[in-house]
Amino acid sequence: MVPPGGTFDNGTMHQSGATAIRWPAAAWAVQRVPPHAYFVVSAVFHYLGPAFAVLLFARVDVLGVAWLRIATAAIVFAAWRRPWRLWRGLDRATRRLLAGWAVVLAVMNSVFYLALDRLPLGTVAAIEFLPVIVLAALAARTWRNVLALVAAVGGVYLLTDVRLAAEPLGIAFAAANAVLFALYIVLGHRVARSPQVSGIDGLGLSMLIAAVVALPLGAAQALPAFTDPIALAAAAGVGISSSVIPYVSDQLAMARLARATYALLVSLLPATATVIGVVVLTQIPTPTEVAGVLLVVAGVAIHQEASRSTR
Repeated sequence: MVPPGGTFDNGTMHQSGATAIRWPAAAWAVQRVPPHAYFVVSAVFHYLGPAFAVLLFARVDVLGVAWLRIATAAIVFAAWRRPWRLWRGLDRATRRLLAGWAVVLAVMNSVFYLALDRLPLGTVAAIEFLPVIVLAALAARTWRNVLALVAAVGGVYLLTDVRLAAEPLGIAFAAANAVLFALYIVLGHRVARSPQVSGIDGLGLSMLIAAVVALPLGAAQALPAFTDPIALAAAAGVGISSSVIPYVSDQLAMARLARATYALLVSLLPATATVIGVVVLTQIPTPTEVAGVLLVVAGVAIHQEASRSTR
């Protein structure tokens, strides 16, 4: 008998029956937790880890921190899931899906940190959501989506107008991260619902590939960390809190939530990032920046509310 929301367990049973039989109580416990609870965990760690990474930039170059984050996650998934054993049993379409997701993970994490090196955490987080709303407005021309687009564009304008002249490269990196974040959600949702592989094993496979893809981007900059035990330990902590805990939580939530519902919850992330930026980095937002974050949150929420009513 497959537990409720059987995508996760069904994939695990299909690919690794011994694992499913050995840990039935754990599998049931995972399914009994409400999916919204997994999202809350993801929302906290999604920006808590990067906030600590910003503090690490003083000891290790930005792209080096990004690679150490990805490599740490890959090591954790390799030890925990040994996902490479599943590769031979996957069809070509699933392999392409996981490889594509890996490239997105590698490049997204790199440009995200490059943006964080130049812009406040809350600003980068808010910009992440503009592509989702633009695509929504093009796909469904309702008054709600038009209003959502206006609110989100207005919010991003308030957040970026003051900084555009001073940090054009930071805005460019944030915009690239925004496009890649939208792809992360789309591809991650497909992996979570894949009948070929469980979401967490798919994530583990993609993270292993991402570590190789990101190797030329940040491995050289990461070398100083290997002679600095404190920096290396901090980087490992960033990897676990940034790429293991939130991404696993995302997969457990995506497997049981419709994409529209998940995206509605995602609208809370700019506010979460702003709070974490204040607490960890003392990045105090101006009234204008607070208004910008609130407009972006409102824009995403309005759009997804419309999508949910038409699903």
